[in-house]
Amino acid sequence: MKEMKMPTSDSYYESLIESLKDAEHAGGYIGAILEEKDPEPALLRNAIRKVIEARIRMNALSESAKEHHEKVDKMLTESGGSEIYSLVELLEALGFRLEVTVAEIELRAESESTDFAESELSPEPASL
Repeated sequence: MKEMKMPTSDSYYESLIESLKDAEHAGGYIGAILEEKDPEPALLRNAIRKVIEARIRMNALSESAKEHHEKVDKMLTESGGSEIYSLVELLEALGFRLEVTVAEIELRAESESTDFAESELSPEPASL
């Protein structure tokens, strides 16, 4: 993963979204959340939303990615991500690790535009 310096003049959120435009950084960001020993599904959901927002700002979110995001977001909302975290735990018990890496092909936007508004992707308030 590339070393990235956070600018002091921008907000943390804007700096994070800017850093997530880098595919390696975005993959590492999601991967780190999947590796948590005490998983918090809301964090995974928000991390994916932030990566989606970065792609939208790059005009690099395909219609296919949008559709898959809607399905995964619904699953994470309804089940709390139990399926994903169960898979991670099973793989660890078998001696494997799930890793998020950059695909060999270059990600590019399809000709269709996205219907996501930035307000839809804003981080949800954390509940304590």
